[in-house]
Amino acid sequence: MPSSVVNSYIYFPETEILRIVYQSGAVYDYLKVPISISEKFREAKSKGRFLNSVIKPKFKYIKIN
Repeated sequence: MPSSVVNSYIYFPETEILRIVYQSGAVYDYLKVPISISEKFREAKSKGRFLNSVIKPKFKYIKIN
């Protein structure tokens, strides 16, 4: 999963949280992300593009680190 934006990510289905670790080291939790969106994110060829066009505009987030 090489990405210039996303270092790693994990999805917590029980809470619908998508945790993204950016290349900068910043960690954000995106809230109430349906599993269908997390699967599309996993399958996306460009994680950064999907994040900016689908996830960021539609889901609230909190900065963890």
